[in-house]
Amino acid sequence: MRMIKVKGKHVILSLVCLVLGFMIAFSYHFTQKEINQNQKNTNLSSKQWEKTLDLRNQLIELEELNRKLQKELYQKQEKVLQNEKDLSKEAEVFSTLADDAEKYRMFLGKVKVKGQGVMVQLSDGAYNPNEKNINNYLVHEYHVFKVINELYISGAAAIAINGQRLTSQSFILCNGPVITVDGIQHPAPFVISAIGDPEVLMSALNLTGGVKDQLVNDNIVFTLEKKNEIILNPILGKS
Repeated sequence: MRMIKVKGKHVILSLVCLVLGFMIAFSYHFTQKEINQNQKNTNLSSKQWEKTLDLRNQLIELEELNRKLQKELYQKQEKVLQNEKDLSKEAEVFSTLADDAEKYRMFLGKVKVKGQGVMVQLSDGAYNPNEKNINNYLVHEYHVFKVINELYISGAAAIAINGQRLTSQSFILCNGPVITVDGIQHPAPFVISAIGDPEVLMSALNLTGGVKDQLVNDNIVFTLEKKNEIILNPILGKS
């Protein structure tokens, strides 16, 4: 009977040890698994952090590069604006030069011109049998000079005599009943066409005691007419 009882205790003790061993083994396995999982999670988190940090560093670098490029862009835009201003000033200068060149060509008689102005006609006075000197009622070059000078002083841009353009180097000579303009003869009446402000030109010629009165006193037939359009061709041989 004692032998059977001892064996029963051994069996129970063996069962207890087995269960305890199983529990210890299970606990160790579970703990080890949890540790491995935590390590794995820790490794994963560490990798994600490194990746996040790397991406953040890249973003910072890109932002810095973007600021640098934006600054360069602003500088280039400022340079472009300055170049545009310079070109605009040059364009204004060239435009002014072109206008001046056109004016010079007009004054030199190299281009056809058109505009408002006046037309003055100087005719020989009526024949007077009691007048012994025929020159006292003929138009002379100084009569023509008076009209031309007054027109230029009053702002005439271009002048022609009987359709022949005048320049700053033109010369006028009187030869009896005709006058010679730059070597070309013109008989009376002499028609002087001038482009300019017609009101100003007419007022200047009609001043009391002025050109008109002087010529009328010299027995010259003086007529003055306002023209809405006068066309003067370039001087022959000029372009």
